[in-house]
Amino acid sequence: MYKASLFPEGLSQNEKLPIRIVSPDFGHIGTQSEAAYGVSNQLPYYFFLFVLKGSGHRRVDLESFDLEDNELIFSLPYQIVHLPESFHGKDYFKLGFDQECLSKLPKQYSFLLNPLNQPKIKISESAGSRLKAIFLTLKSLLKTSDTDPELILAHLHGLLTEIDSAYFGNAKRPGDAQLEKFISFKLFLENNLTDHPSIKAIAEELAISTESLQHIVKQYSGCSPKEFITNRLILEARRRLYYGEHSSVKELAFELGFNDPDYFNRVFKKVTGKTVAESFQDLS
Repeated sequence: MYKASLFPEGLSQNEKLPIRIVSPDFGHIGTQSEAAYGVSNQLPYYFFLFVLKGSGHRRVDLESFDLEDNELIFSLPYQIVHLPESFHGKDYFKLGFDQECLSKLPKQYSFLLNPLNQPKIKISESAGSRLKAIFLTLKSLLKTSDTDPELILAHLHGLLTEIDSAYFGNAKRPGDAQLEKFISFKLFLENNLTDHPSIKAIAEELAISTESLQHIVKQYSGCSPKEFITNRLILEARRRLYYGEHSSVKELAFELGFNDPDYFNRVFKKVTGKTVAESFQDLS
């Protein structure tokens, strides 16, 4: 079975919260420990990199992103994150925390579902100054492992609220009914992915018509709900190929809810251009 990991033991900088911050002069885990994580990882926690001054590249779920001054990139739990091929950061912050930490915060942050499919965010100069101030405060708090968690959570809430605002920018905010429905669609899909929910069933769950669901998903993702679900399933297959030990296409297909391994293989090839076996060979 596919099992989730927890926030790595010994990584947290606080005794009661699973959280770690890194800057050029603070929080590095050391070359030997870093090597143990490998070149790429399927991180079981939320990860943020905010570049104030610098440039480089980062890969998230096999997509590459260029990073420059005042840009932030984030990844969600179980996305595949590669160490930067090149990174020249003079001033930056890295932050990691898991779902346990997030559950203690006073609200949900819509951007963490990445409804607009844009993990990289351009931060304005004014917002960048505010983010830097919060990161510096968090760094100060995490220098002592027994800091009151409530202090850390208060500043983490402010940080995520700032990022949430920057993420949506000029786009319609989560108060918009259609965006709320799209976020609900993504959340429902994440919770029921391997059950292969039908479009009709999802529309009924969201209390909208199938036509409205088609329009909303197309508006925010650029593809139909069926294509979105298929792409998400194949992405999950690629993640599990990357980190799992599967003896056959059949095993992987059944794990993802496909009753017909041959059909799964055809869908996989249609989306990726390669069969499961060919993709496994590429990763070996």
